Amino acid sequence: MQDRLSWAQAACARVMRPLVRLALGMGLKHPHLESMLRDLLLEEATRLWQRQGVAAPNISQLAVTTGLNRKDVTARVRRPADPLPHTELSAAAKTFTRWFQLASQDPALQRLPVAASEQGLSFEDVAREASRGDVHHRAVLDELMRLGMVTRVDAAQVELTAEGFVPTADLQTTLAFLGDNLRDHAGAAVSNALGEGPLMLERAVFAEGLSEEDCEALHRLMRQRWTALHRELVGELTESVTRSGGQGPRRVRVGVYVFLGDREGTQE
Repeated sequence: MQDRLSWAQAACARVMRPLVRLALGMGLKHPHLESMLRDLLLEEATRLWQRQGVAAPNISQLAVTTGLNRKDVTARVRRPADPLPHTELSAAAKTFTRWFQLASQDPALQRLPVAASEQGLSFEDVAREASRGDVHHRAVLDELMRLGMVTRVDAAQVELTAEGFVPTADLQTTLAFLGDNLRDHAGAAVSNALGEGPLMLERAVFAEGLSEEDCEALHRLMRQRWTALHRELVGELTESVTRSGGQGPRRVRVGVYVFLGDREGTQE
């Protein structure tokens, strides 16, 4: 049992090291991280009991599972509000994805008139379809322009300029994507390690002793391959959502990453 705990602690430390670097880089201190960890322990312990059939675990059960004292558990029973947007629910993200798919099939659609007309597809048409009419197309366009994903050609036309919905121009949205992507990547690995269900695809290759030029060449190769795969995935996912009417109970996130760094002993 002691070995098991030591192994798990070491694995958590490896995963958390870049997150601690992010926290320090953004100005978070130990009290912020400790409070966050206590909240997460409580939330995950609640889910653990619920998966075992206990709909509303009591204070004692949560205290024993988390190691927090009863007073602390009692003070934290209300889940804190999440100040980051949910990236998968964004009307801008949905519109961008749909537009990207259409432009991949027909490059002429990279540029669209803003307003709907009888002359062909418009940005208004794409936004209305993607957001199901819940958000005005002008508001969606303003958000995509603010995020640097779209540019105006003139007063009547706009052009898709980004190759993926990665809005680096906005810190809040960038952090939201970082959180969502790393959460689900780690979620797949943890589910596999705990044997919670069928194994999910979660693989990587590693090499060291490479030159800077070789690393950059590999990075370019992965970007090229991902661009092609991304277009195929968007098409498949769009068809899947259409078949289910968007009402299915499951969700999926597919991603890829490349990390370039110094050899171990120099940087972890």
